[in-house]
Amino acid sequence: MELMSNIVSVVTAAHAPNAKYLPHAYESLAQQVLPDGWEWEWLVQEDGETGEVGAALSMDDPRISLGMARAGGPAVARTNTLTRARGSLIKTFDSDDLFADSGALARDIATLSENPEIGWTTSSALDLLPNGEVVSWEHADPDEGILPKGFILDFWRQNDWRLPVHPMTMCMRRELVIALGGWMALTTAEDTALLMAASVISDGYFIGRPSVLYRKHPQQVTAQGYHTDPAPMQARRLLIIERAEILARMLAT
Repeated sequence: MELMSNIVSVVTAAHAPNAKYLPHAYESLAQQVLPDGWEWEWLVQEDGETGEVGAALSMDDPRISLGMARAGGPAVARTNTLTRARGSLIKTFDSDDLFADSGALARDIATLSENPEIGWTTSSALDLLPNGEVVSWEHADPDEGILPKGFILDFWRQNDWRLPVHPMTMCMRRELVIALGGWMALTTAEDTALLMAASVISDGYFIGRPSVLYRKHPQQVTAQGYHTDPAPMQARRLLIIERAEILARMLAT
């Protein structure tokens, strides 16, 4: 596999219940206008082997790469896409979400290209309600600009586990994703874990303009009991923090 510096690899984990949203996700991806010389590839991985995800992706577009394997959760599915990813940038894109406008990917690309010292970006997001209404994310955004190493972790611990940014808006340099082993093998909050680890070893950047419409619906992972059950949730948080703190200490020595 030949790696390409001017490709952004858009990574999507999908499973059968959410396959119906994939055509809408594709439409918003196909509308992206990228900087000259750049292109995207869409790496969709079914978490399972039903074939329903592939059936939903019936469009004829060579930029789509479809894979499937036995179910292991979204962390495993996303990490499996890295075996096919050719891009220098890795962009998280949930199967049931939409890009907010045609410039979302271009802003990630421009920010990372113009700021070689940063390893990742996040951006503002909007909630897409079941009735089609678009509303602001429930939390206040930070100011646009550099997010220094340690800021995300400190904020999370000091603000009752509230993140200052939405992790599903992440775009990250490939080297950083690979060095961290992809998405942490948790049943949920795997995107938070990757963001937390990256944020203690590299500065990031927050883009104030919304990039994603985050679809709210009963089948989404964050609405399930295994995501909100207090005891497992706290156990995940402590493990995410422990890994981030160990990484920070190792880099400090």
